Amino acid sequence: MATQLSNVEKEIEKILPEDVINALQSGYKVFQGESDQLDDLIKHSGVLLKKAAQRFTTTQLILGIAGVAVIAIIAAKKAADAISDDSETSYDSHKKDAAHTSAKPA
Repeated sequence: MATQLSNVEKEIEKILPEDVINALQSGYKVFQGESDQLDDLIKHSGVLLKKAAQRFTTTQLILGIAGVAVIAIIAAKKAADAISDDSETSYDSHKKDAAHTSAKPA
């Protein structure tokens, strides 16, 4: 029985820090707009998911993926808000510049 358990443990691949780092780096690059990194993101995420599926129960996997999804949604929302704030700021400053240049000197 002990030898069967040790054989199973040997067959289960350990989740290495490099697996997590690769998936996060690929995700960050895709989030920054490097769409050519999408293949790497899918590959690294697949490896991570395969290893996690060997270690965790279905419920743990579902909750973990849901947690990652919530974090991704919050990050995307903050990024979208930052972009819209930047565009409003540049629009307002452009309007002020246009008002100053169109004013006739007295």
